Amino acid sequence: MESCDCIETPWPADELLVKYQYISDFFIAVAYFSIPLELIYFVQKSPFFPYRWVLMQFGAFIVLCGATHLINLWTFTMHSKTVAMVMTVAKISTAVVSCITALMLVHIIPDLLNVKRREILLKTRAEELDREMGLILTEEETGRHVRMLTHAIRSKLDRHTILKTTLFELGRTLDLEECALWMPSRTGHTLQLSHTLNNLIPIGTTVPINLQSVNEVFSSSEAIRLPYTCPLARIRTVSGRYIPPDVVAVRVPLLNLTNFQINDWPDLSAKSYAVMVLILPASGGRKWHDHELELVDVVADQVAVALSHAAILEESMHAREQLTEQNLALDIARKEAETAIRARNDFLAVMNHEMRTPMHAIIALSSLLLETDLTPEQRVMIETILKSSNLLATLINDVLDLSRLEDGSLELDIVPFNLHGVFREVTNLIKPIASVKKLSIALVLVPDLPILAVGDEKRLLQTILNIAGNAVKFTKEGYISISASVVKPESLGDWQTPDFFPVASDGQFYLRVQVKDTGCGIIPQDIPLLFTKFAQFRASSNKWSGGAGLGLAICKRFVNLMGGQIWIESEGPDKGSTATFIVKLGVCDELNE
Repeated sequence: MESCDCIETPWPADELLVKYQYISDFFIAVAYFSIPLELIYFVQKSPFFPYRWVLMQFGAFIVLCGATHLINLWTFTMHSKTVAMVMTVAKISTAVVSCITALMLVHIIPDLLNVKRREILLKTRAEELDREMGLILTEEETGRHVRMLTHAIRSKLDRHTILKTTLFELGRTLDLEECALWMPSRTGHTLQLSHTLNNLIPIGTTVPINLQSVNEVFSSSEAIRLPYTCPLARIRTVSGRYIPPDVVAVRVPLLNLTNFQINDWPDLSAKSYAVMVLILPASGGRKWHDHELELVDVVADQVAVALSHAAILEESMHAREQLTEQNLALDIARKEAETAIRARNDFLAVMNHEMRTPMHAIIALSSLLLETDLTPEQRVMIETILKSSNLLATLINDVLDLSRLEDGSLELDIVPFNLHGVFREVTNLIKPIASVKKLSIALVLVPDLPILAVGDEKRLLQTILNIAGNAVKFTKEGYISISASVVKPESLGDWQTPDFFPVASDGQFYLRVQVKDTGCGIIPQDIPLLFTKFAQFRASSNKWSGGAGLGLAICKRFVNLMGGQIWIESEGPDKGSTATFIVKLGVCDELNE
């Protein structure tokens, strides 16, 4: 047996103790060698681990430790120097790797602590993000409720339905014990409870509008908290025990309108507000949250807009009802007017037949009597009868023509006629009266005036005769001149008045008729009244004209029907006057017999 190179004297080996150490070193070596395998598996499965090299170095340290224990198995018995050298190299390598690993851990541990600190910060930030996300979700929930409430409110058109829907939806969304709306009275001195959710405050209760709490609500654009003892929030207790609830109030702007006619609305000529009071249940101990107050603010604004639209709608419906009543009254009046017009037409038909016939007989017989031998007194009486009959016949004709013009039943009789013959007939009709007054009559027809024309011969004759008759009537001495000419196309613009725009066309021409007299003249301020029905104007400075005032009004209607215009000019009293009118006539080549 070889001697041991140990420093101390070798001790006799205990077989049992050596056996236990041998087995222990074997298992320690097996355990050490298994750890690097586990570390390799961990590195392969965790590609994002930041300290792989540390794990590899730690694995080398474990392998060396296992190797020392494995080599130590040969040292329990007599061993060679080679085994001792291998053991020494293994232990030195283990010492070097272990020291390097320890030094590396000194550097890595602070980083690991920083990682832990960052982990805590990230966790805190994640919690903050969770809270912010909760607020966002709360805001989204609030927005959803606002949209639902807005849709429910704005879909109604009746203000009472809008208010009831608002209180119901707010009560369901916010789980309210009571929700009440106080409206200003028409006098503006009190607030009156108009709508409630659960009727815990009696409907019709009033509070003064000058209360401090009311002024606070009016002066704030946001919902504010009120004490439960405030008169606006004093609800009836259900049981003997009463826990103070949390109360908020918000103002609701009312539409600012003048001439507002809805009976049960307050006077809205000035800016005014209603007050909405919201009360949470006292039993649950709930308090108002900020997002709930924001929802209340938004709903109050939406209610204000919806109430404004409803008020306008009710006002328009009220106006529509009034308009319907007025239309019904107008329809009744129209039917009555139509009945009156039919009665008038029947009366005029009787007048046309029953009155004209005897009048014509009186005129004809009076004319025949004037041709017999009469005493001077008899002749004066017969002439008076003839003049009165002519005046009455003219008045009857004017009334009949005016009635037909006003109801639109008069239509022009457009036929070819002798234009020169119309003027000669007018001259023949006014000559007898003019000769009695010793007036001269002049008729001037220009050479290019067509002999034949197409138009209403009767209305044209009546118009010329009426104007010429007035000239004879208001002229005591001098002359009456009647002239007729064709208006040249280039001079049409010279005759334009603000409401008359003559336009020449093929197959038509404009006839210009002018009647000039040396009579009493017309005061300038009376000229605009000449063509007004039943107008009486001053013919001279101290004398009023006679007649019913229908002749010129009818002449203007006839001229307008014939597409023309009529006007009168005068320089003043006793300076005569000139009546001019132009009408549109058709060109006619030959007259059908």
